[in-house]
Amino acid sequence: MNFMKNDTYTTKSSEETEELGKKLAAKLKEGDIIFLYGELGAGKTTFVKGIAKGLGIKERIISPTFVIIRKHKISNIKYQISNIKYFYHIDLYRIEDENNVKSLGLEDLLRDKDSILVIEWPEKISSKSIVPAWEIKFEYIDGNKRRIIIKDQLSKIKYQKQV
Repeated sequence: MNFMKNDTYTTKSSEETEELGKKLAAKLKEGDIIFLYGELGAGKTTFVKGIAKGLGIKERIISPTFVIIRKHKISNIKYQISNIKYFYHIDLYRIEDENNVKSLGLEDLLRDKDSILVIEWPEKISSKSIVPAWEIKFEYIDGNKRRIIIKDQLSKIKYQKQV
């Protein structure tokens, strides 16, 4: 499966979903924010496992649904050279209102340029000032089959500024 920036993919297994996440990791830069949209069980956390593997993270990746934010140290030398130190996996599923988001310290993380943030359920954030580098939508088809739509938002913004 070749990785293209603005494209739609169909994965037929959790391994393929994870591999697609790993390919995205190769495109990430410091300060990138990735929004993941999709229903429960759509493959978001599996995709995040792939990103983490691509970043050289050795520890087991599990959904942060109950702790909300998980912080992982980047161990891949390629990313250490580019000053990416941490990978944050954030799951806002259990957040009920904007006050809860503010109490998490998310605003500080969003300004952290030596990290990469992946946010599941970003629709829980009301701020329109957050511009993700990537928006990824997961759709359950059947069994292990998923449709994954990847949009490189920063390329779109750069293009709009040039026009």
